[in-house]
Amino acid sequence: MATRLFGKLVRSVSSHRAVETFASHSPLAAGLVHRFVAGETLDQAAVVVQSLNSRGFKATLDHLGENVANAEQAHDATAMALEVLRRIQDAKLDAYLSVKLTQLGLDVGEHLVLENANRLLDCAAAAGTFIRLDMEGSSYAARILEIFECLRRDHVSLGTVLQAYLYRSMDDARRLAASGAAIRLVKGAYDEPAHIAFRRKRDTDRNYVRIMEYLLGQGVALAVATHDPAVLGHACEFARIHDVAPSRFEFQMLYGVRRDLQESLVRKGYTVRVYVPFGSQWYPYMTRRLAERPANLLSVGGSIVREWRQVQCQHQY
Repeated sequence: MATRLFGKLVRSVSSHRAVETFASHSPLAAGLVHRFVAGETLDQAAVVVQSLNSRGFKATLDHLGENVANAEQAHDATAMALEVLRRIQDAKLDAYLSVKLTQLGLDVGEHLVLENANRLLDCAAAAGTFIRLDMEGSSYAARILEIFECLRRDHVSLGTVLQAYLYRSMDDARRLAASGAAIRLVKGAYDEPAHIAFRRKRDTDRNYVRIMEYLLGQGVALAVATHDPAVLGHACEFARIHDVAPSRFEFQMLYGVRRDLQESLVRKGYTVRVYVPFGSQWYPYMTRRLAERPANLLSVGGSIVREWRQVQCQHQY
């Protein structure tokens, strides 16, 4: 209950411009950004991915941004995404691209978003890599899945995301699994009303496991995206009992979150892909991370305090 209330508070204040301006100049925010965002530039993000690859992790690169207001912004976002795809190929990074359709112009027009998405998919095909369409708020879910299925007729190296807290997601999972689509399963990070989504964590967790078991049984390319130790353990045990080879699925986690779990899974021989966001548009991403897991704020806040105390001690001697 306390976690849900904290999440609701974070979401309610995060939309205020004054809060965003304050956060942009806050030492605490700087600490959070450094922990969970791999820098503002592609060069910085590529260094992070190379480090992850050297330690046995795969990666997903995401240039932060969403809900562009005009065609020019959509074209700029597309140009950046094309640069990411080229960097993946040129630097031989073990990574692929995640992108939001609202970043490519979904709010501006369907023709525009299809044009931009097809440019990215053509480039990805030439580079021999993969693209994941991120899921967004529930008001976009149907349109994103419709566009995904449309694009996938001509581009097989394309995946999407399902959010377990939405009531519709089990039906979506059945339809997408029948077509062999690659799916990342997440719990969901947006504030959705009770007539659309489960509001209690235990209900979301139960639905997540239900969808996960179904997709593992269907043999789709599944990304189990969670930091929940209980769900991770259940996935490993379910796969063992039902002879689902570790090569048939992967775990995905966010950069900077539960690094201990990430390393433990890699040591056990599982594929772990780290979601690596970068760019200056970090504010919406960070507020969702805090709303879904308040411990992120406490953890980094404690680190900042400890580092400040160390500096003060050094100054005394």
